[in-house]
Amino acid sequence: MPSVDDDPRFARWWTDNSKEAYSTGLANAAAAFDNYSKSKQGVRAGRRMGRPRRKSKRGARLSCRFTTGSIRVEPDRRHVTLPRLGTIRTHENTRKLHRRLAAGTARILSATVTYTRGRWFVSFQVEVIRDARTPARQPDTVVGVDLGVKHLAVLADNTGKITYVPNPGHYDNALARLRRLSRRVSRRRGPDRRTASRRWVKADAERNRVHHRVANLRTDALHQLTTQIRAQYATVVVEDLNVAGMLANRRLARKVADAGFGQIRRQLTYKGEWASGVTVKADRWFPSSKTCSDCGAVKAKLPLHVRVFACEQSPW
Repeated sequence: MPSVDDDPRFARWWTDNSKEAYSTGLANAAAAFDNYSKSKQGVRAGRRMGRPRRKSKRGARLSCRFTTGSIRVEPDRRHVTLPRLGTIRTHENTRKLHRRLAAGTARILSATVTYTRGRWFVSFQVEVIRDARTPARQPDTVVGVDLGVKHLAVLADNTGKITYVPNPGHYDNALARLRRLSRRVSRRRGPDRRTASRRWVKADAERNRVHHRVANLRTDALHQLTTQIRAQYATVVVEDLNVAGMLANRRLARKVADAGFGQIRRQLTYKGEWASGVTVKADRWFPSSKTCSDCGAVKAKLPLHVRVFACEQSPW
């Protein structure tokens, strides 16, 4: 049987890469066409999908999934071993995963290598035996979460306590620097205005680092908020916001995207399942902002800039 190198059906570079690189591309293409077919037939929920398009090396996200071969976390907790790539040092300590693997409570199914904003990441798909989650401190507590732009969240529990969570505004804090870096990137195009120069690559990498830091700060803040809410309250009521519709408003789109409303609702839902809690989605047309928390009267009109109003029918 002729080798792959001598077979004219294969390119010369075929054996230079791992077979998982080709398998990943074929699997992603098959999944894309399957989702497109189901969306066209009305079986798949969500917005109507378009026909899958070819991905370019520059525009697509670089990733490869390893499902076979030697995939392990080294005992020093600073290295991982992947097929064809060998042993690679990691920036983050892997002690949490290594402890579970050593105790036999976890098993690695696959590893995905991705390139995001100048950095390489490896994420493991792991089958674990999940520990029993600690339930809420007070099982009978209920809290309503009202998401907003000025305040990221306003919490009102069944005891009448109201907590205002300020919006950190990570993107707004970095906006001036991002604009300055974007102007620098636009001035450093190559001679033909299409090929990237070395100075352009350097400036673009600096801008990507700022975007990456903003995304990490946002993710960390949302996880801290949702974990705190779930650890304190057993039942959480959150509004079913139309985030996609809110992003269509050009005056609020940037602040809504920076707040991460969809992530907050998603995290509260799955963290509630872990803690045996209850998540209630309030109807998006329910006038929660216009309803008095004392007597339940609904105010007819409430401008957007008014955050707190005095109820005319409430005795106090």
